[in-house]
Amino acid sequence: MPRTLSTSDMVTPGSLGPPPTEPTDGEQAGQPLLDGAPSSASLDTLIQHLVPTADYYPEKAYIFTFLLSSRLFIEPRELLARVCHLCIEQQQLDQPVLDKARVRKFGPKLLQLLAEWTETFPRDFQEESTIGHLKDVVGRIAPCDEAYRKRMHQLLQALHQKLAALGQGPEGLLGADKPISYRTKPPASIHRELLGICSDPYTLAQQLTHVELERLRHIGPEEFVQAFVNKDPLASAKPCFSDKTNNLEAYVKWFNRLCYLVATEICMPAKKKQRAQVIEFFIDVARECFNIGNFNSLMAIISGMNMSPVSRLKKTWAKVKTAKFFILEHQMDPTGNFCNYRTALRGAAHRSLTAHSSREKIVIPFFSLLIKDIYFLNEGCANRLPNGHVNFEKFLELAKQVGEFITWKQVECPFEQDPSITHYLHTAPIFSEDGLYLASYESESPENQTEKERWKSLRSSILGKT
Repeated sequence: MPRTLSTSDMVTPGSLGPPPTEPTDGEQAGQPLLDGAPSSASLDTLIQHLVPTADYYPEKAYIFTFLLSSRLFIEPRELLARVCHLCIEQQQLDQPVLDKARVRKFGPKLLQLLAEWTETFPRDFQEESTIGHLKDVVGRIAPCDEAYRKRMHQLLQALHQKLAALGQGPEGLLGADKPISYRTKPPASIHRELLGICSDPYTLAQQLTHVELERLRHIGPEEFVQAFVNKDPLASAKPCFSDKTNNLEAYVKWFNRLCYLVATEICMPAKKKQRAQVIEFFIDVARECFNIGNFNSLMAIISGMNMSPVSRLKKTWAKVKTAKFFILEHQMDPTGNFCNYRTALRGAAHRSLTAHSSREKIVIPFFSLLIKDIYFLNEGCANRLPNGHVNFEKFLELAKQVGEFITWKQVECPFEQDPSITHYLHTAPIFSEDGLYLASYESESPENQTEKERWKSLRSSILGKT
């Protein structure tokens, strides 16, 4: 039988290592972490470092790190306004006569910065005022080269397409997330067994990978920062944004849904031979997920099989060949802060970097653990240092973790989609926890007084209402 994982097993914060050493009161302490980028600095200095000139363009890593973390201190629309203002001021774009030679050196760099910003953080440009800033600053350099206006038009077209795609969001994929109460004989219109829809473990693992990548695609990098913002005691104001983390939260809900779907499918059949068959099927699906690099579905399946209503089915588990399951459990064992999983993840990440096919590029991390890693990084280090400077060293580490995730989520799924299977995964009704317990007790009778009392209570509260 599987062992039930407790919440406290999930993460050991101490294993994340010590926080970065705090710099001194100067604008920069020690060696810069990027070429010319300070480990700590005032917000004004960091903004200035983002602004291109005729002879300077910030490193790509700096741009991503600062745009990701700056929203903790300044609204994106205000940051864009300040960047545009600095560009106009430094390049004297408000003068009647422009230095065309200098503008022609500066213009491509400005457009490159705007392209990187709109591509990586398109949601920063949902308000009309931000588009106005873009049009204004590019309109000032356009007289020097009409290609700038054309490039701006292309940039805005790409931005609008991206926002339209993101606007569809995963809401339409949520399906029947609300668990249903247990019924002794649910009508066929309410529930069909998954094995009747898909009996091939590899095919189901592929379809789960489709669902994962589709949902991941909608999560913006900024959501990680917005989910774990600290109320910094040195900050003079509240966080600069509302909790815009809908896609991240929807993805966590998907993981929970898959856990409950697995448990529901196992507890549904009346005969233990059928239940054992479903368990062995999901073990094979989990193994295929591991081989693909889909660790999130793998962990959801293992978690579903480890739920108490499933793990208590001793007579059912006695008919299961559990050797493969124990190997998978070992890979996802929370011991040592998921040491085995982290080793497997590094292997998948390395495979992705050297991949010769899109199939080998797939890396879907165990998402809850990724979030907790970022959470503990955020908790372990202050956003600002005692002198008021931004702790940029912390945000470089944050950007490293989020940036790796962004690379993984952009992989195109190489498997052909089967709409009937993905529809079932999204919409098949799932039992609530009480419903799972009642189904479990109906399948294999309660073994002790505590279970008998709970069974009696559940039959009264749930079946009495049907």
